[in-house]
Formats: sequence, structure tokens, C-alpha cells
Amino acid sequence: MNICVFCSAADLDARYTTPAREFAELIGKGGHTLVWGGSDVGLMKVMADEVQENGGRLVGVSVEFLAEKARRNADEMVITKDLAERKAQLLARADAVVVMVGGTGTLDEATEILELKKHGLHIKPVVLLNTAGFYDGLRQQFQRMEEEGFLPRPLSELVFFADDGVAAMAYLESV
Repeated sequence: MNICVFCSAADLDARYTTPAREFAELIGKGGHTLVWGGSDVGLMKVMADEVQENGGRLVGVSVEFLAEKARRNADEMVITKDLAERKAQLLARADAVVVMVGGTGTLDEATEILELKKHGLHIKPVVLLNTAGFYDGLRQQFQRMEEEGFLPRPLSELVFFADDGVAAMAYLESV
């Protein structure tokens, strides 16, 4: 399975990197491919290192203004002209999407993927990996959107919230 992971390029502490390593190990040992933003820094590097060390493949999709941070030993690296093209390429190359901890870029990617799914423009499973309760507030907001009629489909059809990588992978392998 080609698993697109949206996550931070920031250097983070162990409460985020340890669970990321555990999930990346599952990707690699499962023989899956990590499709990711291509950066060789921060949490993106942690994920790529662990996937490679455990036998998985790496398909990076970077963007011109970040090309100098792209991982040099990925199995495949695509450089796009802008962020919109990058998101489109990431989704096109993925069988499933997992959103891990991140900043505004990750949130942008997550909401676009969910918006496209809401409108039926893709049917790929989407998981929000809620490490250390990072997305508790977002889950609450999404639930409010559902309760107040802002979502035309049940939230459960759009996204699965997983507390850890084992739950995320179990869900992906079951759909």
C-alpha cells in the first residue's frame, strides 16, 4: 500500500517522534511505501529513516522552494512547482492518507484532503493520527460541524481518528 503521510518538518520532542518511529516501522515492516513531502528534516526525516531501515520504499514529493531539503536517497523524488501541485501529486500517488502532528501546512493538507473526500473526488481512507491528543480540539470542531449540519456526510465516512500507529495501520489494512 502507498501510504501518504502528512507531518511536520520541524524537530520535535520524543512524545511525537517516538510514536512516529513506531508507525514508520509498521509501514516498513509491512512492505508498504511512504509517500511524503520529501523533506529530510524534522518529523519527515524521522519517518523516512525508520521506513527505510525497516524495508519500506520512499516516494517523496517536494516543491521547488524546498528542493534543497529534499531527501537524496529516496526511491523516487518528484519536485513540483508549487504547493497545490505537491498536494495533488501526493494524493494521486497514495492509496491512503495519514495525517500526523504538524503545523499550518499539515492542517492545510488535511483539510484539503477531507474537502475533496467530502465531495466524492476521492474515496481513499483518511486517518488523523492523534498522537498525545494533538488533534483533540480538531476532532471536537469536526464533531460540532457534523452536529450543526455543516458536513453533508457523517464524520466517520470522512476520517478515522487513531490514537496510535497500531490502530491507524489496523484501520488501513481493514478497509
